[in-house]
Amino acid sequence: MITALFDLDGTLLDTERIYQKYWNMAADRLGYHISAEEFLGFRSLGHSFAIQKMKELTGSDKAYDEIRNYRKELMEPVMQNLDIPLKPFVREALTLLKDNGFRLGVATATRSFTTDEYLRRTGLAPFFDKVISARMVKEGKPAPDVYQFAAGEMGVQPEEAFAVEDAPNGVLSAFRAGCRVIMVPDLTEPDEELKKYISFRADNLLDAAEYMLAEG
Repeated sequence: MITALFDLDGTLLDTERIYQKYWNMAADRLGYHISAEEFLGFRSLGHSFAIQKMKELTGSDKAYDEIRNYRKELMEPVMQNLDIPLKPFVREALTLLKDNGFRLGVATATRSFTTDEYLRRTGLAPFFDKVISARMVKEGKPAPDVYQFAAGEMGVQPEEAFAVEDAPNGVLSAFRAGCRVIMVPDLTEPDEELKKYISFRADNLLDAAEYMLAEG
């Protein structure tokens, strides 16, 4: 059975811009001077990689966890009361794939509890056969671990699965695992280097689903 694995934030849910807002807010209030462009590099980035990247930007081993914890403190009350926004055509795309025999999974950097909650609140949970968090593996994105593990959980080899991502760290993770990578850009378009790792650049999720049907 054909398998498609989806990133969560910025791919299924239109939440990445919310995360970026609160990352920037937390850093500014804690006195760290990190640009909005620099924060884009943290999208889906695994914890160990993020700590190192933040140290390079700030000189501090503690900066990432300090900013992350304060970001959560600021953002979580907002998310608890928010009607979580979906990316365009998400229900149509997932319905099309399920109706055509695809098995669907989520492969995300977000912790399992939060992912399950967001999928339940948006009504997307019934579409997915498996939900995999990078917290279940040794290294998060852009390492291949999460997609390798997700493919195994779905009962396929990575090269038998499509991976749908919105940002560079996720694209690299899926490509390194051996998946066929579809990018649906959210906050940034792929640069020339990233294009080497993408099988298809889709305008939206329905575009991605139609491509998978044609190629699957």
